[in-house]
Amino acid sequence: GPFRKLMKSRMADSEDLLLNKAKEDQTGNRIVKVNSGKHYFCGYCAAITNIAVTFPIQKVLFRQQLYGVRTRDAICQLQKDGIRNLYRGILPPLMQKSTTLALMFGLYEDLSSVLLRHISAPEIFARSLAAVLAGTTEAVLTPFERVQTLLQDYKHHDKFTNTYQAFRVLREHGAREYYRGLVPILLRNGPSNALFFGLRGPIKQCLPEATTYSTHLINDFICGGVLGAMLGFMFFPVNVVKARMQSQIGGEFQSFSTVFMKIWVERDRKLTHLFRGAHLNYHRSLISWGIINATYEFLLKLL
Repeated sequence: GPFRKLMKSRMADSEDLLLNKAKEDQTGNRIVKVNSGKHYFCGYCAAITNIAVTFPIQKVLFRQQLYGVRTRDAICQLQKDGIRNLYRGILPPLMQKSTTLALMFGLYEDLSSVLLRHISAPEIFARSLAAVLAGTTEAVLTPFERVQTLLQDYKHHDKFTNTYQAFRVLREHGAREYYRGLVPILLRNGPSNALFFGLRGPIKQCLPEATTYSTHLINDFICGGVLGAMLGFMFFPVNVVKARMQSQIGGEFQSFSTVFMKIWVERDRKLTHLFRGAHLNYHRSLISWGIINATYEFLLKLL
């Protein structure tokens, strides 16, 4: 019908624009069209959609990362907490993740544009640098990830009941307390962004050619899901250390290596114990990043 024809036309126009962002002008200089306001908006909406669907899975995963328990035990903990506490702590990730993904996609496009215009390095280097810088900028929102960790930890249930109280408790320990666990976040964000944006195109090209709206959506889901699952598994130990560091309130600020070695010893120096919960993280990331990438590309085509 007319709607399908319109959608195909918009999809074709959008793909042509994305494929030709970096090109040569008449003077031989690379130019990049900048219209990234929509990239921020699409990233923001994709994050909200994803969190609403996957938050309960994330809570199970968090318990495994923090305490090294089995999946069944983590689920039993949530059952004991009750349905009332199932979505406890969702406000910080809604605020943090939606803003983070808006920055991730939007800043990547903006920074890629600036770097492609002003440096003579290869395009792959400029785009990788843009991805790392975008990931580093996202770390400004660490306080929200910090509070989310505290709200999901049942050991702190009696200390505060909502996001505001958690922020107030941390304030008593100084501004630095908000950024506990910053190092693992920096180690994770930059490299994972570079790999995500660098591999997204090649992976999609390996998939069967999309000829309809639905196949485009499926390809985007598969592409985002595969990348998310792969990167989630790769950086899983970093997130384990982050969870341990951020579950602490007050006291000494320990280095990344110190906390890692403590966890390594506690878990009998076994890699399988360090990756406990990684299989659930793999499936959560597969669904989560599939939703994010598909929603992002869908909204981008509509706009």
